[in-house]
Order: sequence, then structure tokens, then C-alpha cells
Amino acid sequence: MKNFSYVRAMSVKEAVQQASIPQSMFIAGGTNLVDRMKVFLDEPSQLIDITRLDMTRIEQTKDGLRLGALVSNTAVADHPEVRRSYPMLARAILLGASQQIRNVATTGGNLLQRTRCPYYYDTAFDCNKREPGSGCAALTGINRIHALFGASDQCVAVHPSDMCVPLAALDAIVEVEGPKGKRQIPFTDFHRLPGNTPQRDTNLEPGELITALILPPAPFAKTSVYLKLRDRASYAFALVSVAAAVELADNRIKTARLAMGGMAHKPWRFTEAETFLIGKAANTETFQQAAEIALKGAKPLEYNGFKVELAKRAIRHALTVSAKGGGIA
Repeated sequence: MKNFSYVRAMSVKEAVQQASIPQSMFIAGGTNLVDRMKVFLDEPSQLIDITRLDMTRIEQTKDGLRLGALVSNTAVADHPEVRRSYPMLARAILLGASQQIRNVATTGGNLLQRTRCPYYYDTAFDCNKREPGSGCAALTGINRIHALFGASDQCVAVHPSDMCVPLAALDAIVEVEGPKGKRQIPFTDFHRLPGNTPQRDTNLEPGELITALILPPAPFAKTSVYLKLRDRASYAFALVSVAAAVELADNRIKTARLAMGGMAHKPWRFTEAETFLIGKAANTETFQQAAEIALKGAKPLEYNGFKVELAKRAIRHALTVSAKGGGIA
């Protein structure tokens, strides 16, 4: 690990000011950053400890439920209002990591996880995300866990977070503060597709710090479902995951949300399938049609074609469970 300096920020303003030093990085729980530093993927000149900042509260506001960026994943998943009004978020967090990791991982940090693509972590292989312009070994390698949507010839990696998938479905808002002041970013605009700059995962500007997440009121979310399919039942990243919710009126779908993980460089929202569902009967045929619409633009690689059918079945099952009142899928 490369030598670096360390500073503990006592305010958001101080943290942002310290971030003006080139190659500085913020650290809170460090559950992903420290791993990357150990294998020389990140070599910061300075770590800015933000754990003393006043961003540890969950509070109801006029805009919805506000989660401070330093609230632990455990605290979010255990919060009564999250469990009652946004159950797919609680479920995603519980399926996303071990208890020990959830205890230290933070709300803001979860958004900044980097891909678990093995070619990114193994410096023996080319990776445009790690070294822009070097190539993408996953394009012609063993790519069974890689993207079906939104990829480019520069990168086919997928975003690893479980928590971020329901946040996309819930139209969450990311609050940030940086050298130019405060701003809010719609969650679906927060992460980037690889394009020609796969080294950039988010639309954060240099020096910006995530301060909170806002969950807007979402009556439809009370019957929401999070379904995660993976190679083993113990702690593992999703091959595909689904955050789904339908709100019914007289057995007709009034509102629908559908987002997936394991599909793309960012949590993938299926807005066309959501629109199709509105006004339809909540039955197996409708949900199968929605799944077909969702996956029609998939572009499988050599080894991940199985994910297309897996995703369709996952969508159909998650929507069915939500229509029956939600619960554990």
C-alpha cells in the first residue's frame, strides 16, 4: 500500500476543502475502498476521514425520509419506517452483505462501490476502468457475470450494489455538497454508463461529498419486493436482482416500478415495462409480457446469455409476489 496522509474532517466544509488536494479520497466505513487500496487499485495521496460529520440521522422531512450519508446499512435496514414503507430497500441491504459489513458500511459509501469484475481486480489483465486505453479483457474472457445493457466496447462490467437497485426504483434523490455548493441528483442520473470513460462510475464532480439520500413518499412501495439470484446463498454478488412493486386498484395495476441489478454499469430501470403494466390485470400473463418487454434490448456476451431467461423469470416472480402483498420473494 502506498504511503498517504490522513486528516479527520470536523465539518462538511472542511472535508470539501481538504478534497481540493489532488488524489484525495473520502473514507467512512471503508469496506470497499480499503480492499482496493490493498491491491493498489486506488492510491490516494490523502484520506479524509468523514466519520465525525453530522450525517448519522434518519429523519422524516417534507420531501420524504432523509437518510444521512453516514447512517450504517444496519441502521437503515432496521429502521421501522424503512421496513414499513420501503421494504425492498431493507431486504436488499440484508441480502447484500454480512452483519459485520452492514454494521460499518454507510449509506453514502454504498453508492460508491466499484465493480467486482475479476478483470478489474487482477492487474495481469487489461482493464479500461483501471487503466484507460488498455483494453477490456472481459469482452473476450469469461464474462458470465457481465452486462446485458448499456455496455460499450470499452467496458462490460456491472455495478455490484444491492442497495442501489431499489433506490433506482424508488426515485431516490442524492444530496451532495462540493466546492460549488449544494445540489441534488436524481438517483437514476447519479451513476454513469461506461461509454468512452469507463473509469468514471458516477456524475459526482471533483471534491463533491454525498451528504444524504432522500426517499420520496411512495405508497406503491409498501408491497415492494427485492429478489436476488446468485451462485450461492451465502454472501455473494447478484447474477441478477430485481426490485419490483405494483400498486393495485380493483386488481388493475395503478403504479409499477421495476429495476434490476447485475444488468449494467448502473442499476437498470425498466421504464417501458413499467408503463406497459399500468392499467393491466395483475396476472401471470401480464407479468410475463412485462418481462419480455424489459429484456428485449438485452445484448448477451459469449457466456452470459443464460441471464436473459433468468432475469425474465425473476421479474415475473417478483411482480407476482408484490401483487399478492409483498413479503420475502
